[in-house]
Amino acid sequence: MLAVTVSFAGVEMASGAPAPRDGGAAGEGQVLPGPVGAGSHIGWKPCEDDASAECGALSLPVDWDKPGGKRFDLQLARRTATDPGARVGSMVFGPGGPGDSGVDRIVGKGNMGRFSDNLRSRFDIVSFDPRGVGLSNPIRCSQELLDRRPSPVMKSQAEFDATVKYNRVLREDCRKNTENGLFDHVDTLSMVKDIDAVRAALGEKSLTFHGSSYGTLLGEQYAEQYPKRVRALVLESVVDHSLGTRDFLSTQAATLQDSFDEFVAWCERTKSCALHGSDVRARWSGLLDRAERGELSDKGTALTPFDLNVVVMKRLYGPEWTRLGAYLRGLEESKPETRQATGTTGTTDDSHSPELALGANPFEIFCQDWSLPVGGYRGYAQELRRVGRIAPDMKYPRALISVSACLGAPEPDNPQHRLKVRNSRTVLLTNSVHDPAAGYNWATNVAEQLGRSAVLHTYEGWGHGTYSSSPCAQDTIDAYLISLKVPHRGASCPAVEPVEPVEPLG
Repeated sequence: MLAVTVSFAGVEMASGAPAPRDGGAAGEGQVLPGPVGAGSHIGWKPCEDDASAECGALSLPVDWDKPGGKRFDLQLARRTATDPGARVGSMVFGPGGPGDSGVDRIVGKGNMGRFSDNLRSRFDIVSFDPRGVGLSNPIRCSQELLDRRPSPVMKSQAEFDATVKYNRVLREDCRKNTENGLFDHVDTLSMVKDIDAVRAALGEKSLTFHGSSYGTLLGEQYAEQYPKRVRALVLESVVDHSLGTRDFLSTQAATLQDSFDEFVAWCERTKSCALHGSDVRARWSGLLDRAERGELSDKGTALTPFDLNVVVMKRLYGPEWTRLGAYLRGLEESKPETRQATGTTGTTDDSHSPELALGANPFEIFCQDWSLPVGGYRGYAQELRRVGRIAPDMKYPRALISVSACLGAPEPDNPQHRLKVRNSRTVLLTNSVHDPAAGYNWATNVAEQLGRSAVLHTYEGWGHGTYSSSPCAQDTIDAYLISLKVPHRGASCPAVEPVEPVEPLG
């Protein structure tokens, strides 16, 4: 285990003095304009559903290479600093997913629990629905077609070919149903320019940003594109965008297996676990076998082995070990069911209203950021077997659908590469050792790519995220964001046994 260290290097990277709310930011110098073609006015007003928060929109180009072309409105929400006299500036929160709504993170009673009172007193907390998501010109596709998405676990050449054909049909359907031609412009590099436009519209000389999960990719690439416009940048549960297919699947399988191993160890030492005193892995294997035979269901809905793995992964986000143990025991006691013929995701829409005929498809965002070829069905089957050896319990990780959903897609405009960040202020990476989705192996690799431009702070516990899991980690992140105090290299916080329920990152 790493030594427990919570002290700071004590380096003041820039002034933490309060800044005026409308024009100006912490530090000296004029506010730099956003990219050419960006709007400059957000027009804040009380949100319709929650007048305690403010909502607004920023007009942006669909294609940043054609700033005079079609436009869309990026939807934002904010809550102003609770202590205006101590205000540092605006902090932009980058939501995960891809597909999560940042507006929903701000709007609604209780939704601000993601941020400490200390942080809320010092910053206007701002977030947004990324382009193609939520209220920001969402990617829309026929719901009936989305409901027929084939299983990412393909067991024959015919199933592989059918998936490639389905993806092609779905892409054309989504392209047709998405307004303003935005479908082909939802990659993270386009979002980087969106965020710089937001920075300028907020009147900030430099960006204070906290990205979680997939939102860390946005932060990484912002630092790469605009290193001198970074004031403070937190990457929580870090995405490594340098990996090819083999390493992407290997690292995802390994980190999920590790989190399942931690659950098994907890069950063995904890009497309150519903599976305590038994062979947890054998009972899990039995559930997988039932799912393979089409005899397992959850509240009447048939579960495939892939579905079962995904449900468990979500319970490991918190982690919610107590609930997971009870859930697995409940599945054991369920009656055999007949599996549904096709489909692994989505819900059936039995309404014929045109307003309800379209659904969201965030996988298209992922496919514009990643190239994950498998070399045909033979290569895919080889990868599937290899994943099973790396993760013998969790052999159907959610990463499989990231690969299958992008089969046949055109080469992305924003393919994987090793980060090259120069002349940026220090970036703070933070990761739990046992993260089921963004593994510690990703965080260490990104830290190595960033070199002297970053410090990795470790939470020695569990779950997807650190800020809501550990008061120590929260204090470390807050001190960095507010006062620009960088933890020592190798600094860490001890594990905190989770108390359920724990809010996941999403």
